[in-house]
Amino acid sequence: MRRFALALLAALSIEPAVAAEPLGRGASGFPIPRFVSLSSDKVNVRMGPTHQHKVKWTFIKSGLPVEVVSEHFNWRRVRDADGEEGWIHHTLLSGRRTGLISPWSRQATLPLRARPNENAKTAALLEPSVLVEIDGCDGTWCAVSAGRVSGFVQQRILWGVYPNERLD
Repeated sequence: MRRFALALLAALSIEPAVAAEPLGRGASGFPIPRFVSLSSDKVNVRMGPTHQHKVKWTFIKSGLPVEVVSEHFNWRRVRDADGEEGWIHHTLLSGRRTGLISPWSRQATLPLRARPNENAKTAALLEPSVLVEIDGCDGTWCAVSAGRVSGFVQQRILWGVYPNERLD
């Protein structure tokens, strides 16, 4: 099983996450903060940790990464790639690790490398905010896949994993 994040994401606006020590463990027993993904195509994000709280917005794509920043019983306060926060019921979240390719980037495309090396052959060009499956990270490079294409991206351009985080 993949290890959950053990570092704190600094406030995200247009910069990638910055590593720090975990705040502790939540009601679930898992580290706070940590990255998870959405397990449904329709996920309501609420103002507070109950079904009675108003819906702030709705995610409409399964698999998107979110960062759990706090827990309250069966509810998780999450932060998205834009830095927005709200509450999601735990049943709508998955431990599956996914990421977004450099959502803060203004570049047209970013390289997916055939090997974990900056000089390696480019396997594909990915647009910013492309959703990828994270297959593993060594602290510098992550093995990812997007559809039928797989390769390596520098960990610093991936939102959904902490800097220096290692995933098996």
